[in-house]
Amino acid sequence: MYDIIIVGGGPAGLCAAVYARRANKSVLILEKNAFGGQITFSPKVENYPGFESVSGSELADKLVSQVLGQGADVEIETVTAIRVEGDKKLVETEDGNVYEAHAVILANGAKHRHLGLANEERFIGDGISFCAVCDGAFYKNRTVALVGGGNSALQEAILLSETCKQVYVLQNLDFLTGEQRLQEILSKRGNVEIVTGTVVDEILDTPEFSGVVIRRVADGHRVTLALDGMFVAIGLEPENGAFADVATLDERGYYASGEDCTTATAGVFVAGDCRAKAVRQVATATGDGAVAAIAACRYLDSL
Repeated sequence: MYDIIIVGGGPAGLCAAVYARRANKSVLILEKNAFGGQITFSPKVENYPGFESVSGSELADKLVSQVLGQGADVEIETVTAIRVEGDKKLVETEDGNVYEAHAVILANGAKHRHLGLANEERFIGDGISFCAVCDGAFYKNRTVALVGGGNSALQEAILLSETCKQVYVLQNLDFLTGEQRLQEILSKRGNVEIVTGTVVDEILDTPEFSGVVIRRVADGHRVTLALDGMFVAIGLEPENGAFADVATLDERGYYASGEDCTTATAGVFVAGDCRAKAVRQVATATGDGAVAAIAACRYLDSL
């Protein structure tokens, strides 16, 4: 029996573990993939306090080391359900294990949003990627497209521009939404072409990934774009459905919880990108983790 089980090993979950352990609570973190969450895909983090510049994977490693040093337990398992029996929470996993705790913090993050086009799933990992850090090296001296216009997308495009022959940045809006500084860096790269007001309409149905058809939103004009690869950075979507019975979801599937990170279920708290919020950054995720952990500790102390 643990005091707190944390579902998710991203910045929110890891920060929650640090706060909980410092309060002398026993903690188990259950993570289904790799510790660090989405931040591990970021080639460079320059907006997190204390680090002028650090790679996402390095920041994640530091967080994990801190958690392990504090004495938290960790397991790589996929949580499938949470049952409430009085003051006890039963956390079930895909492997058939059931872990018990008095409190649970859901910090299960969100996954990469897909374009939703035919052939997309077939080419993921073989022509279509969501991580320039992971896969950018495969496209050295080749032509790629980056779909998206936010901070993450622009960071990915900058990284790709350092090794690729040509990078097309495709944005559905008439303007980029990422930081001006990132836009200025891209604008100075001679091998980058920014195409706004355009969507990817079709992925070419060829044996190997060979390109896409793009459509101009204003007039519907379509053009075939020959590519060696495509990177998609159009945001995230939550995977909270399995826990809807213990934490209410909003219309977009995010946990409908405010800044206090509480839910309608006593002893269940939420933190990070899975929560309904206006800003999703590593700093806000760790902030959520601290708030959720403190709230969980207060709950435990009241039992």
